[in-house]
Amino acid sequence: MDNRIFLFLATILSGFALIKVPLADSFLESVSPVTDILGILTVLVFSLVLIYKGVKGLFSK
Repeated sequence: MDNRIFLFLATILSGFALIKVPLADSFLESVSPVTDILGILTVLVFSLVLIYKGVKGLFSK
């Protein structure tokens, strides 16, 4: 099995963590929109990569 798939799944989980991290009432509150956008982009990109790899694996056999 391709070990990169687990890395992609971990990256998707990290993206969700960036979206859900509570930054209110801290000195990092000003970067909250940036972490939200970065988290959303991370989840989207690596989800599309997993979908691509799944479809590719489905039709290659």
